Amino acid sequence: MKVLPFKIPKSTTDTLIVQEDKETIFYDKFHQHEEIQISIIMSGEGSLIVGDTITDYKPNDILVFGSNVPHVLKSAFSEEESYMISIFFTKDSFGSTFFELPEFEELSGFFRNSVYGIKVLSKKKKLKKEFIKIVNSEDRFDRFSIFFKVLKLLKNANTGTISSFISKRTYTDNEGRRMARVLQSVMNDFNRDFSLKEAADLANMTPNAFCRYFKQRTNKTFFQFLIEVRIENACRLISKESDMTISEASYNSGFKNLSNFNRKFKEIKGITPSEYKKNLHAFSFR
Repeated sequence: MKVLPFKIPKSTTDTLIVQEDKETIFYDKFHQHEEIQISIIMSGEGSLIVGDTITDYKPNDILVFGSNVPHVLKSAFSEEESYMISIFFTKDSFGSTFFELPEFEELSGFFRNSVYGIKVLSKKKKLKKEFIKIVNSEDRFDRFSIFFKVLKLLKNANTGTISSFISKRTYTDNEGRRMARVLQSVMNDFNRDFSLKEAADLANMTPNAFCRYFKQRTNKTFFQFLIEVRIENACRLISKESDMTISEASYNSGFKNLSNFNRKFKEIKGITPSEYKKNLHAFSFR
C-alpha cells in the first residue's frame, strides 16, 4: 500500500463511498486522496495533522479534508476501539459540471475551505444522526438523499478551517514515503530527543536540504513541528488524566524544562497550561 497517493477502495459503479473504520488505530500514515472526505469520529482520540497544523481529534468531531489535502490521524494509545464513519466523493462524482449548477452556488465556500481542512463546530448532533443513517442504509438512492442532507447541514453549520497553509506542490510517491517516515517517527517518539541529522537521515537528505524541503511543505521548521506535536500530547494528557500535574504532562511529552514548556504552550495555544486546564469544561458537545 502506497503512502502517497492513497486510493479509496471502491467498485466501478460507486459514485459515493461510505466507509466505516473500526480498528485499534486508524490508518495512521501521512496520505492524500482525490476524494473529498467528510468524517465523524464515533470513538477514539489522537492527533491530527493537516497542512501546517497539528491539533487533536476526539469523539463527535466532524472533519472535512479536501481533494488531495495531505493529512494523518494518529490514534492515541487506548483500549477503546477507534471508530470513524466517512463519506468520500469528488466534485466530478455525479458529473463534471454537477456542482457548478446554480442550486449548489452556496456550497462554494465549503469547497473552498475544504482545501485547508474543516472542523465542524455546530449542528453536530443532527449531522451524527445522518451519518448513522447513511452507514446503515443499503439503498443507494437513500444514501444519495442523506448525503445531500449532510451537505446542507455543513453549509449552515459554524465551521473553522484547521490549517492556514497547504503546500501547492504535488507529492510524488517517493516524496510521500519520505515525509511519512519523518512524521511517523516524530509522532511515535516525540517524547525523546531528536536531532536534525536524525530527521534528515530518515528523509535520506543532508540537514540543510532537509530544512528547506520540510519548510516548503509544512510552512514551519522541523523543530516547530516537533514542539507542536509535544504540546498536543500534553493537552491530551491534561484533559484525560485529572490527577496529572502540569509538570508531569510536560515531562511525559518530551520537555525537560518546565519554564520552556510553559512558554511554548502559551505561544502555541495563547493561554498557559494552567489556564487550559481550568477551561477544559468550558466547551461541550452540542
